[in-house]
Amino acid sequence: MTDTLLQTKNLQAWYGESHILHGIEFSVPKGQIVTLLGRNGAGKTTTLRSIMGLVKNRTGSVVHEGTETIKLASNQIAKRGIAYCPEERGIFSSLNVKENLQLPPVIADGGMSEERVYELFPILKTRGNSQGTKLSGGEQQMLAIARILRTGAQLLLLDEPTEGLAPVIVQQIGEIIKRLKDEGFTILLVEQNFRFAERMGDVHYVIEHGEVVDRFERAEIANNREKITGYLGV
Repeated sequence: MTDTLLQTKNLQAWYGESHILHGIEFSVPKGQIVTLLGRNGAGKTTTLRSIMGLVKNRTGSVVHEGTETIKLASNQIAKRGIAYCPEERGIFSSLNVKENLQLPPVIADGGMSEERVYELFPILKTRGNSQGTKLSGGEQQMLAIARILRTGAQLLLLDEPTEGLAPVIVQQIGEIIKRLKDEGFTILLVEQNFRFAERMGDVHYVIEHGEVVDRFERAEIANNREKITGYLGV
């Protein structure tokens, strides 16, 4: 039986007076890809931000490797080996690719060397001296993922990594994510593109109005496609 790496229970979160998460509960087995599915505004990104400690007003339980983290600051959570790649990517436009890659602090053993990053993302080596503003959307997304791999984190929180990308780049991102899983990384993936998500995920959770309303194993997708597309409105 696969060990649980991360588990949330009754996770609640607010932005100001707006109550966004209403008791989110799910688990992430070690070495697997778990997806959070749902329509825009369902609470998927807020879930990732709450796990990472970036939403200050949150309650409930987030347990990582047996340790409760709900009261920890975001930098303390990061030091446990959790890394967050936001939808907006956060590339420093005034820095080139190499400089962006050198920014993250190493928080745990096993952070990827620049040479290993370039092996996984050869386009970044080619574009090493290009400023962030000169990169395509796909190159920025690859750089954003590569940057968190430098930290040594083993649990990756990826928020909409295919948003706005051409199909050929989406395929490349998918191949990279699968390769990371094969190398032992655990991935919690928020994704609006269901076709992409179903290819990636071992387990899928559906979120509506800040609550988990359903769960599907990979093998259950085929027999529940109509139900899932109904949830997602696709």
